[in-house]
Amino acid sequence: MNEEGAAETIAAVATPAGRGGIGILRISGPDASRIAAALAPPVPPPREAALRKLLGRDAAVMDRGLALYFPAPASFTGEDVLELHAHGAPAVLDELLAAALQAGARMARPGEFTERAFVHGKLDLAQAEAVADLIDAGSKAAARAALASLEGRFSREVRALADELMRLRVEAEALLDFPDEEVATENTAQRKRLELLARRLDELARHAAEGERLSEGFVCVLAGAPNGGKSSLLNALAGTERAIVTEQPGTTRDPVEVDILLDGMPLRLVDTAGLRETANPIEAEGVRRARERAQHADLVLEVRDDTIDQPAASFDRRARLIVLNKIDRSGRAAGACQHDASPAVAVSASTGAGLDALGEHLRGAALGSSSSEAARFSARRRHLDALARASAAVARAREPAAHDELAAEELRRAQNALGEITGQVTNEDLLGAIFSTFCLGK
Repeated sequence: MNEEGAAETIAAVATPAGRGGIGILRISGPDASRIAAALAPPVPPPREAALRKLLGRDAAVMDRGLALYFPAPASFTGEDVLELHAHGAPAVLDELLAAALQAGARMARPGEFTERAFVHGKLDLAQAEAVADLIDAGSKAAARAALASLEGRFSREVRALADELMRLRVEAEALLDFPDEEVATENTAQRKRLELLARRLDELARHAAEGERLSEGFVCVLAGAPNGGKSSLLNALAGTERAIVTEQPGTTRDPVEVDILLDGMPLRLVDTAGLRETANPIEAEGVRRARERAQHADLVLEVRDDTIDQPAASFDRRARLIVLNKIDRSGRAAGACQHDASPAVAVSASTGAGLDALGEHLRGAALGSSSSEAARFSARRRHLDALARASAAVARAREPAAHDELAAEELRRAQNALGEITGQVTNEDLLGAIFSTFCLGK
């Protein structure tokens, strides 16, 4: 945000479009108190809800509602902030917004209120992104994880690692001027601390990946030979008839996707075409798409018909679980088992047997090692990328051949990568990309 933009007063309706019981107009900037005097006179006491007549552009009373005034810096944005709580009629809110614009405010961009909170140091960048994650949360677990990030859990861990990297950088650069007889001892101690730092980075990356899955959803692709029961299994897990089920092989061509909540965990199920050689160009394209989706999934469920001897599907995917379907016909016991020396779950999509065990496995695969909600926080793909770059830089600094000057440079790169997460290292393009995804009024 430039200095000119920071001096402007912005306004937007902060509640969703359409009719509702309550609608909120939010105003932030140096003219907030003056606009309060024009739209809801007199200016209410700081941080106290006051009943006011709400005035439109011609000073006519549009509604009676609450006015709240938050003088800087004790506000969400760090600026003077005014909120007008009216009835949620679009005509009322539109007129109040028009009156605010006439009084000198300009229309806020999507996410601009939260961007100003970041600029004024009320939130770091990870916390600002957690605001959007909390708004978009599709489950209780995702909402709690987003709130944990908003309250700074993720940021505190990132900053602690960045501070340790800074100390190691200072020491590595100081060693460049030390006598040779002192360097060996100091290097040994530093390498031990680097090893511990690398483990802490890896652990944080695992937790961040779990948080990203809570925010974005865990993608699970159902793949395997035709007529294994993939579509029936998707319908059974979704609790609705989303995929066509017939006895004819090759029914599914395009991937069929459905989003579900599995014990509060957002899960995206993707049914794909049966994997087989075919001369039918349409089915062949479906097979190609199935293999492509499997390569990019968080987990592949290789669904097999347990009543016949089927070879393993020919795709290279380590994150894979064999699902033995149709056990109501084969007689196999339901639940977790081993098949072809690999983990498997035996189920019946038609009767529901074994689906609870499959659900437990999916939830465990999605949430990884975190057994407690208290340990979770929301994260995004860019955070994972930054953590991966930091880990790679630390790994290079730990290499035996890395001399002190090279190690110091790699530690600087690692520290900068972590700084991108919290916004200590950033640029206008990144900020624009992040805050443009927010809803208007936030």
